[in-house]
Amino acid sequence: MFKKIYVPVDNSDYSDASVNLAVAFAKKFASLLVGSHVYAAKMHDVRFKQMEYTLPEEYQDEVELEKQRRIHDTLITMGLQLISDSYLDVMQKICLKENIPFEAKMPEGKHFIKLVEDIQSSGYDLVIMGALGMGAVKDSLLGGVCERVVRRIQTDVLVVRNIRPVEEQRGHILVGIDGSPESFAGLKTAIQVGKAFNRHVEAVGVYDPYLHYVVFNSVVNVLTERASKTFRFKEQEQLHEEVIDTGLAKIYQSHLEVARTIAKEDHNYDLKITLLDGKAFEKILQYTRKTQPWLLVLGRIGVHSESDMDIGSNTENLLRLAPCNVLLSSQRYVPKVDVKAEETVVWTQEALDRMEKAPPLIKGIARTAVHRFALERGHSVITESVIEGAMDTFMPGRSAERMTRVAKEVAAQTVLEGNAVKTYICEDCGYAAREQQPVKCPVCGVGSDRFQMVDKDALQNIAAQEGGVSEERTFDGVRLQWSDQAKKALRNVPRGYMRRNVKARIEKSARTQKIDTITNEFAMRIVNESMDDASAIREDAPELRAVSQARGTADPAQGEAFESPFEWTTDARERLNLVPAGFMRNITKSRVEQRAQEAALETINLEFAAQVIEDGRSLANEVLGSYYQQDEHAGEVGAQAK
Repeated sequence: MFKKIYVPVDNSDYSDASVNLAVAFAKKFASLLVGSHVYAAKMHDVRFKQMEYTLPEEYQDEVELEKQRRIHDTLITMGLQLISDSYLDVMQKICLKENIPFEAKMPEGKHFIKLVEDIQSSGYDLVIMGALGMGAVKDSLLGGVCERVVRRIQTDVLVVRNIRPVEEQRGHILVGIDGSPESFAGLKTAIQVGKAFNRHVEAVGVYDPYLHYVVFNSVVNVLTERASKTFRFKEQEQLHEEVIDTGLAKIYQSHLEVARTIAKEDHNYDLKITLLDGKAFEKILQYTRKTQPWLLVLGRIGVHSESDMDIGSNTENLLRLAPCNVLLSSQRYVPKVDVKAEETVVWTQEALDRMEKAPPLIKGIARTAVHRFALERGHSVITESVIEGAMDTFMPGRSAERMTRVAKEVAAQTVLEGNAVKTYICEDCGYAAREQQPVKCPVCGVGSDRFQMVDKDALQNIAAQEGGVSEERTFDGVRLQWSDQAKKALRNVPRGYMRRNVKARIEKSARTQKIDTITNEFAMRIVNESMDDASAIREDAPELRAVSQARGTADPAQGEAFESPFEWTTDARERLNLVPAGFMRNITKSRVEQRAQEAALETINLEFAAQVIEDGRSLANEVLGSYYQQDEHAGEVGAQAK
């Protein structure tokens, strides 16, 4: 499988980890290892010439200057070659000890250029290189050489982030599946690596039902009244909630089912599959932090990418941010079901004309969905009626019919709001059904026992216990009830775009699950996910870290969790709880604990906490001023709405 593995080295910690991982791969796959170190003698020659004017006067003579140039060139070239030889000698000794064939290369020139030239011309099966090099600093995420090489090659590359000894590394292999040939090729690679290293493999797919809602929510306030009527936000959102979102879930679930079939038929492997909803790179990043895999395998480009693209946006984000080793698959594998469809199924001209009307971004995925539907039902010719059947399967309810029934459904919703409506939510994929518990989930296929009933009256009772409810209207006029604690939970999120984005996600999740009352528990789940992602992605943002670290803070009288590395006395916690809940209290708690750490304290008492809070009063007053101004404005708007 990996007969020839290329390993760039530079004597950094990540380089050493790459060598050790490459040796482990070579032992499993009987590979030849090629070590390479690029040295830049010409760059030093240019620097020397630029600095010649600073030499002492006795060296400024033309003859003497030429002599010094020759001496410098010889010494620099020999010195850099000796350094390269030393770096590669370390790798060679390890290979000799493990009886692994080894080849050394020492090209001269610009680092990434020479690496790319060698990789493109030498037919390597895999490149293993460190995410960072000798120039790494504290906040580095991805080294410049690594990034430039990854963008310019079409060879599978394993980017090393875990620098612990290979034998101490734990975790499984996680594969991102989006229906692209690159992701399916990555799956096959992952299974073979998993078998070799005795690590189980899991496939994860992500579909995003939230993006359009966030966009609609932001656009509605800037369009003219005429444009808004033309765009028909209410109908668009109804269409997404009733048709498109469920269809997307089914299509991405089908990609995972195909992946499971590939694993079983081609590798005799029982593959675990997981479907998530949200922004693809964000949800996979969050999932890697939760499950802590050893290796994340991704297609270099995604299902919507052009073939000549260097790297897909989701893959690029995960390459930078994933806390584990990342393998980018450049190979392509088209599943047998899709190969068979292309070879054996023909399309009528009417069906082709119908498919041409599909938006360019979804045309490929729609064609694949129709192919799979046709093969499952034994069709050899795809007609318009077959496309109709596929649409009914992947997008139940049919968009055209839904568009004509919007008025009736809105009226029916008004009636339902006065009655107790039961909603059944699939615990595996989040699909929601009203009134009647499904026998089988139409998205992920689990049985009725995996559905949880959510009762409208029960939610309203919970909301009443959480300080009462207040009604808010969404951008398209749908009314949602928010408990007082749920609204306070939203204030944990910093103001501005981030809070608006999280609020939109909460609203969309409630609407997707057909829940019209938002409780504290429902809101906090999304707030926590968003803050975890933000604090990890923006590690330089202290306010996000403070909010993320301090979310466990709560009123001790309520018996909720209070997470802290310090022991807080009861009166100190009571003093802290006098600070307004949410952002301000979290920041204050973080500041007190930071001062306690500086003072080498283990216990925080009332006197210490009060002093720190008093020291920061001026800052607190400034922030509180803007906090209450916004809160009062929100109250005025709410009063006007009523």
